[in-house]
Amino acid sequence: MSVGNSSSLLGTEGSVLVGIIMGSKSDLPVMQDAADVLREFGISYEITVVSAHRTPERMFNYAKEAQGKGLKVIIAGAGGAAHLPGMVASITTLPVIGVPVKSSNSIDGWDSILSILQMPNGIPVATVALNAAKNAGLLAVQILATADESLTVKMQAYKEELRRKVEESAEEMNKI
Repeated sequence: MSVGNSSSLLGTEGSVLVGIIMGSKSDLPVMQDAADVLREFGISYEITVVSAHRTPERMFNYAKEAQGKGLKVIIAGAGGAAHLPGMVASITTLPVIGVPVKSSNSIDGWDSILSILQMPNGIPVATVALNAAKNAGLLAVQILATADESLTVKMQAYKEELRRKVEESAEEMNKI
């Protein structure tokens, strides 16, 4: 398990706030985007492989121990049958953000999307778009910002920058 070297904004110094888990190491190129966002916002995270199908005990222990370790949000990416986010959500009370990953054995990603999206009532999983780990990272920031004013300010600045870029693009298009 690796831990991002960002400083913590919430909790005690050195505490890890977000767990990023994925069903396979092959999901890392997608899930790295979530880690990059968290690092950009100065949020500590850990990242590891936890397979719902190949290591169910590891998945169960991870989900059961997450809150006690100080985690506040879990981002879970999975491809194919994509049971990891839902199974983790069934075990923990922490918010779980599911990232459907288009894997090599995927049906254009639809199997992953539907597996994560179609959770039964009572076991919510926030679901982002296919391979959209960046959005999962941003959603985790927004969740954490509800308890940290400095994160709220950073998120407002981030959104303002997005707005500014669109305005610049519009101005450039108007000149054409």
